[in-house]
Amino acid sequence: MSAAAVDTAAPSVARISMAGERLGEVALDPAVFGVPVNVPLLHQVVTAQLAARRAGTQSTRTRSEVKGGSAKPFRQKGTGNARQGSIRAPHYSGGGIALGPKPRSYAQRTPRKMIQAALRCALSERAREGAVRLVDAWRFDAPRTKTAVAALGALECDGRTVLVVLERNELDAAKSFANLPHVATVPKDQLTAYDVLVADLVVFSDATLPGGAGSAAPSPATAAGAAPVDPGAGEAAGEAATGIDEAAEPTSENGATE
Repeated sequence: MSAAAVDTAAPSVARISMAGERLGEVALDPAVFGVPVNVPLLHQVVTAQLAARRAGTQSTRTRSEVKGGSAKPFRQKGTGNARQGSIRAPHYSGGGIALGPKPRSYAQRTPRKMIQAALRCALSERAREGAVRLVDAWRFDAPRTKTAVAALGALECDGRTVLVVLERNELDAAKSFANLPHVATVPKDQLTAYDVLVADLVVFSDATLPGGAGSAAPSPATAAGAAPVDPGAGEAAGEAATGIDEAAEPTSENGATE
């Protein structure tokens, strides 16, 4: 994909309550949701994140580790066969494995700025596709899957894989979405480019939206008395959200490497 052919203007997104009430339009931060897509960068970072998830615990036995074979199978000369020193050589059945895998780390060193840039590219691509949703807040009195399903329906997320970005203290919300096979949740400081790319839709709240909420014209529902969008609300949280800020970055739990 050519970066010059991509419209880098950050789109706006509707701000909706869990009940489906439209609270206005929010202009997404162009520094996060309006950058050109760098496909080679995304490929390198995602490959590194998936490699870091590998356990690397596979192990095969060499000829020195398998049992038996300490004695020479037959004499050196006079049999007409090729000389052999042990029946545990790799070409014997039950012998050791030649050049087999051993425990190792598959982690690749990826600079933090590359991880952050790849995340911005992935978020920008989803925003241009209209695959970003914004809810004002997750209000769960207790973990309840039925409430989570209704909230996703109000956000028009039915029938697609959804990534819900939460704060770490939103345990009731995380448990409510846990029973839905098409929904994945991730803390805002653990969000990676791979998480964004494998989901059809990405759902943020005011507290987890990276870059903070921009200003836009309120909807008729807002003008009629609904709470307006605060342009500065969540700005401090947005700067630190999803690992995009300079101080925080995804950890190896989600495959990102330092």
